[in-house]
Amino acid sequence: MPNFKAKFVVLVHDWPELHWDLMLEKQASLRTFRLSHPPDHPGAVVAEPLADHRKVYLDYEGEVSGNRGTVTRWDRGTYELQSETDLRIEFRLESERLTGTAVLSRETDDDDWTFAFTSAS
Repeated sequence: MPNFKAKFVVLVHDWPELHWDLMLEKQASLRTFRLSHPPDHPGAVVAEPLADHRKVYLDYEGEVSGNRGTVTRWDRGTYELQSETDLRIEFRLESERLTGTAVLSRETDDDDWTFAFTSAS
């Protein structure tokens, strides 16, 4: 698998409850996970897969259509995919707030994902 850098963004979204949307550029869209805590939270956090989002969210802040709250940028930068299987996605983040290794994983083929970040300090 060739490694290349793509863009990512983390948006704070206040609807339906406060959460963080991790959006990873993948071809023409953004692969998106709803995180229960900020990405720099110690330990693993719940990561709910969402439908892919439009790439406009890489630069968007403001009201979301359909009365679905507002989003503000928490962080953005580039990521490099390290490895991906059906149960685990490992990638390296480089940004102002997050530099290090991130892992999205699940135990079985269900959608109970977790996200964990390890800083490259």
